[in-house]
Amino acid sequence: MANSHLLLISMLITGSLVAASAAGNFNDLTEITWGEGRGKILEGGKGLSLSLDNFSGSGFQSKNEYLFGRFDMQLKLVPANSAGTVTTFFLSSQGEGHDEIDFEFLGNVTGEPYTVHTNVYSKGKGNKEQQFHLWFDPTAAFHTYTIVWNSNRIVFLVDNIPLRVYNNHESIGIPFPMSQPMKVYCSLWNADEWATQGGRVKTDWTHAPFTAYYRNINLDSCAVVSGVSSCKSTDAAGNAKPWQTHELDAKGRNRVRWVQSRHMVYNYCADSKRFPQGYSQECKRSRF
Repeated sequence: MANSHLLLISMLITGSLVAASAAGNFNDLTEITWGEGRGKILEGGKGLSLSLDNFSGSGFQSKNEYLFGRFDMQLKLVPANSAGTVTTFFLSSQGEGHDEIDFEFLGNVTGEPYTVHTNVYSKGKGNKEQQFHLWFDPTAAFHTYTIVWNSNRIVFLVDNIPLRVYNNHESIGIPFPMSQPMKVYCSLWNADEWATQGGRVKTDWTHAPFTAYYRNINLDSCAVVSGVSSCKSTDAAGNAKPWQTHELDAKGRNRVRWVQSRHMVYNYCADSKRFPQGYSQECKRSRF
């Protein structure tokens, strides 16, 4: 058991260092789009805070759209009684039939765990939810949350540990985000009609304002400007960028198994009440 904890701590530190070493500037990469001053860029662009009160939440988005890439963000979530609040980090295209890749962090009452909600939309259709409780307190310190998106798969990672892999199954008729450029979006908002324990616990506004912090944004991705991709297939040394062919090795598959066996709290592929007609076809395929 002790060795397992030491290994996990090592992986957490490594994941944080990977994101920090390639951190960008919020002034250069993003713009605050709503909240009337509740969103604030900090430390000359090194960090950003979003706040929520009983009048409004707040949010920001990337200046550019992207088609594939690795997207890292460090977050420190709303502490203590965060019930009813939702903090987000996601990718989305616009318009009818949009694509979307979601990290949503559903707050809870003091002492109860956050729920990390993941979902994938393609051509306007989602219903691909998996949810997890983390193995650490996400309000005590910054942790790195990552979306890797290429033409073969989407991988959700926390501190470089994979939570979930969503593979491209277009060959069997399952839509996959392939052609619509997406922006990065982050927000903090009130969703107490559903967010905490199915909406049973409401937001306690006596604890407002609620504040979440972001830092070390890294968008190692193919920006699309005026319909033209700026993607480079190799790095400065001539090597293919890892996210372009990202797949799990044996160690990565073991990490996914560990997370999903110990920390998954909802899987759409196991919800027979919600899908009495049968599960989506990709549920029958390998998780990896």
